[in-house]
Amino acid sequence: MAGAGNSARRRLVAQLAAGTPVLPVLIVTVIVLVDLAGGAGMIWLPLLAAGPALAATTNGPRGVLWVGLLAVVSCLTLGIQDGMPDRELAAVLSALTAVTLASGLAGVLRVRRERVLAAVRSVAETAQHALLKPVPSTVGPFQAAVRYSAAAAEARIGGDLYALIPTPHGVRLIVGDVRGKGLPAVGTAALVLGVFREAAHDEPDLLAVVDRIERSLARNLGHDDFVTAVVAGYPRDGHLEVVNCGHAPPLLVRSCGSVTPVEPAHPSPPLGLRALAGHGPSLHELPFTDGDQLLLYTDGVTEARDHGRAFYQLAEGLERHVSHEPSRTLGALHDELLAHVGGRLHDDAALLLIRKPAASETGTPERVTAAEARSCL
Repeated sequence: MAGAGNSARRRLVAQLAAGTPVLPVLIVTVIVLVDLAGGAGMIWLPLLAAGPALAATTNGPRGVLWVGLLAVVSCLTLGIQDGMPDRELAAVLSALTAVTLASGLAGVLRVRRERVLAAVRSVAETAQHALLKPVPSTVGPFQAAVRYSAAAAEARIGGDLYALIPTPHGVRLIVGDVRGKGLPAVGTAALVLGVFREAAHDEPDLLAVVDRIERSLARNLGHDDFVTAVVAGYPRDGHLEVVNCGHAPPLLVRSCGSVTPVEPAHPSPPLGLRALAGHGPSLHELPFTDGDQLLLYTDGVTEARDHGRAFYQLAEGLERHVSHEPSRTLGALHDELLAHVGGRLHDDAALLLIRKPAASETGTPERVTAAEARSCL
């Protein structure tokens, strides 16, 4: 019982400490001590207004009023002690009262804005989960991982898109980038993902999936709008299909650790611009066996620059950090990318990595070894 009582008291003290305007009270205390030491009166007492003004930025209206009351009482006590003229003391007290009331109002408005921002963030997070659904660590025969960063940190979502779903026709995935930013880009991304998820289940042919997306965008996009994307499928064991619609080429990592871009045999226009180009995309087929990995990404990764305007070299970074755990690989790549740009991306960036583990794979090493890498040469 005594332990429970002590725990309750500690929680109460912690809650009170969390809501206490420590710095504003410290400022008021310092001004009081300086006045007591120097007896300057009128010189220092107006600075007591800094207490409630600062409390408005860190505390709610109740904390502001408490600091303001402390400042007024301190001013009145010190003014009488220092023998300030009544008119001057009344002027300082009036100023302190006015600053306290104004700071209290500012505190009320700040708290309301924070509540609205918290609600907006909650809605944004809900929208993100509905639009960019979390990718499980295992999808069909693949290990998988995703890293996504929106350039607008408060919005949490942007114009990049990704999806990885099992279908009756094998696992299918898409990574794309919508031209533009803001809510219109988010709406277009939602349209592409909605059509992809439906068509991926319905259409046995991967090119037919792309055609469904193209037709939908042709009806809904403006003349200057488009979406670059890579759509891939795994229809049967050891066989990967890739359709590239004006997007950056995926990076194929063989089981030995070699990294090569999957370039399309015939360049294809972005989604939404097929009518202008006059031809559709082509299907690229390649073997994809045990230990192989495929990294899809958006240009927010490859166009990220450091302070010297040098681009981030994704293929080289992938060679450095490739491992048998996609989540570990992408975590290292994402950390290196943020370090390259100085901590904050200026464009949306998405990374999606799949790996085909061996059927007998149990305890694999954390990284691809140097011997495995040399076996590709």
